[in-house]
Amino acid sequence: VDQLAFGRTTRYLQLFDAAAAADNERVEAWDEAVRVASEEYTKRMHNLFWDNCHSHVGFALNRLRFRGFARWNMVVLATWMFFAGKFVSFPRFLSSILPSLLFYGFFALAMLATSKH
Repeated sequence: VDQLAFGRTTRYLQLFDAAAAADNERVEAWDEAVRVASEEYTKRMHNLFWDNCHSHVGFALNRLRFRGFARWNMVVLATWMFFAGKFVSFPRFLSSILPSLLFYGFFALAMLATSKH
């Protein structure tokens, strides 16, 4: 958890509820899918544009046929995370959104300052 490529976790998706976590068969299947995916991804080079952490998770979810779906990939997961992911905390929300707000804010100010009236 503390050695992620791009810093601390800011968002997450809760995939299973407490009832599912109490089902030993589901827990064992989950653990096995994670183990197999991790073994596979020890052989691969992670990078930003393809075969990244979202692909790694998608590999495990495909093995599980999670939610009856077997085409999990980085685009599907990133989209799901964007729309349904929860922020770990308010400070992590700020650390995630503030750089973009500052960038676009400075850009807007620069445009206003240089525009002709």
